[in-house]
Amino acid sequence: MFVRRFHTSIVSFSKVVPTNLKGKKKSSQEWLTRQLNDPFVERAKMANYRCRSAFKLLEIDQKYNIIKPGFTVIDCGAAPGSWSQIAVKQSNADGAAPGKPKGTVIGVDLLQIYPIAHATTLGNTDFTRTESQDIIRSLLGEKRIDCVLSDMAPNATGVRSLDQENIITLCYSVLRFAILMSSPNASLLMKVWDNGEVPALEKNIQRYYQQVKRIKPRASRADSAENFVLARGFVGVER
Repeated sequence: MFVRRFHTSIVSFSKVVPTNLKGKKKSSQEWLTRQLNDPFVERAKMANYRCRSAFKLLEIDQKYNIIKPGFTVIDCGAAPGSWSQIAVKQSNADGAAPGKPKGTVIGVDLLQIYPIAHATTLGNTDFTRTESQDIIRSLLGEKRIDCVLSDMAPNATGVRSLDQENIITLCYSVLRFAILMSSPNASLLMKVWDNGEVPALEKNIQRYYQQVKRIKPRASRADSAENFVLARGFVGVER
């Protein structure tokens, strides 16, 4: 038995050993064991978040304050919806903070997204397609975006170089959309996998934002290549 301390509570648990693993691949067994012993998985259940990734965005937003009441937020790669849940709360899209402006949240994903209260969800929708982005523009009307989020990642092929190329392609798709649709001083947060192309991506982002940095929240597993690029202070195309 051991104790892990978090910001809001102390969670005590003993290691859980999964059963009924017969016939499962070793990688599947390891994933299941890790899930059962992951404190963020349990915390997500307790807080009614759809998955543990909610705590990645929560930590980043608590530190950098990228989502405020009244903000318009686009969540790319939203399924199953935990980031959109956080965005709804932080932007006051649910109107839970009387007297503060209400925000707008739109979540989009290739996968189905079950409805999220006070958010617009576009499931079975490929964000990278022009027609999908046109739908988002139509929903926004005259609004500009204050925060673009992307937790998108391609399906892993097992070929490292191809996987790295694919996620960078997704990042540039998000960046192009953000450049066209963001309001002054808007923020951009997107997932990357550590690879040699990330520094070039960061350099390109710096052309449009005042501050760019790479961060790894505590909820990102230590053995994962996952990082996030955070850009703040959108300055537009011309500097």
